[in-house]
Amino acid sequence: MYIILWEYYVKSEKQSEFEDIYSSNGAWAELFKKGNGYVGTELIHSTEVVERYITVDRWVSLDSYETFLSRWMDEYKTLDRQSEGLTHHESYLGRFESG
Repeated sequence: MYIILWEYYVKSEKQSEFEDIYSSNGAWAELFKKGNGYVGTELIHSTEVVERYITVDRWVSLDSYETFLSRWMDEYKTLDRQSEGLTHHESYLGRFESG
């Protein structure tokens, strides 16, 4: 399993909209479903810092993720631009593999 993690600090007035877009059934997940090998997305909300969220995107392999990006990059960039105003800060935490 190939896993990609992102951390977000979401504007308090935008949390509901953020959750709608980044949830397991949100706009990002709908876009990812166009790629073969997409397993799912999990949105994790901190219990200590109310504006902090982590997304966990799961793919079958690095190859399936990279194939998705090469095919759907324009749509990816469009959705990324549409989501920009929702957060104070976002950080790419890395790519991981699980056995």
